[in-house]
Amino acid sequence: MCSPQESGMKAVGVRMVTRSRSRGPVAGPRGVGEDAVRLRMGEAAAEGRKSCSPVKHPQKTQRLKVAYEAPGGEKGEGTEPLVAPGWEPPDWRKQLENIRAMRSGRDAPVDQLGAEHCYDPSAPPKVRRYQVLLSLMLSSQTKDQVTAGAMQRLRAHGLTVDSILQMDDSTLGTLIYPVGFWRAAHPPAYSFVYSQRPRRAQALPSGAPAGHRVQSKVKYIKQTSAILQQRYGGDIPASVPELVALPGVGPKMAHLAMAVAWGTVSGIAVDTHVHRIAGRLKWTKKATKSPEKTRTALEEWLPRELWSEINGLLVGFGQQTCLPVRPRCQACLNRALCPAAQGL
Repeated sequence: MCSPQESGMKAVGVRMVTRSRSRGPVAGPRGVGEDAVRLRMGEAAAEGRKSCSPVKHPQKTQRLKVAYEAPGGEKGEGTEPLVAPGWEPPDWRKQLENIRAMRSGRDAPVDQLGAEHCYDPSAPPKVRRYQVLLSLMLSSQTKDQVTAGAMQRLRAHGLTVDSILQMDDSTLGTLIYPVGFWRAAHPPAYSFVYSQRPRRAQALPSGAPAGHRVQSKVKYIKQTSAILQQRYGGDIPASVPELVALPGVGPKMAHLAMAVAWGTVSGIAVDTHVHRIAGRLKWTKKATKSPEKTRTALEEWLPRELWSEINGLLVGFGQQTCLPVRPRCQACLNRALCPAAQGL
């Protein structure tokens, strides 16, 4: 609130302005002219406003605006984001180029008999996806030719979730024999195991009953099929965590199922071929002891756009050239670039 004196000062100021306008220029006190009087009156009025009005702090919107626009202005002006340098194998691009050249014919077993070739293309989508997953389960520790033969026999009997659940174990075992181990002696760590004592691998004759101490592929298939019917309406899960939770399904199978059945690249599918070749080429920063460790190491540096290609490329390369025993290094374009081939 303004004091009475300040209010009176304002009133006097108004009267002086009115009188000066009505009578013309008048000399102010001490011989000061009209301009000086008006200046004093303006100062008094300003002083009154200053004392009566709250203090207003200058807004900082312009300063914020400048700070906001600065990063945008820096875009495209030669500045690059700071990216921590990552590890990668020194010759991997040339090695990959050579492998592509050696695999240009696409005539390895995986190219004709892999999981993407084992399902019935005329079946409904849900059935096709189930057949993809089943072929991957059968392919564990098994050659593609054997898996493809088993899939043909199963499809001839109607390969759906319902048909598998209605089939007795003996018939199912006969149809998939000799896929891998009719009695799985060393089930992977991610599978359900009833016995803690490892057993020697044993291929049983057709129709032989499943082993009592270890989980067989027949029971993996039956258990997984039952889960798919009860929880997923006969379809397969659309995520890696749900897939690896199924009996007999591991990370490699899950990533391949995501790629082939769902068309989604969820990770690098690493089997024994990819694991072996990555170790020989030193594609991991340090030696790895399992395919899953190799997968993690590869995904740390390999560009994501290559993830979908690398499995089929290396699997076929491992089937034809980089064999597990007595690799054909003499015919390999990477002989001079492969650490494992040095000195041969």
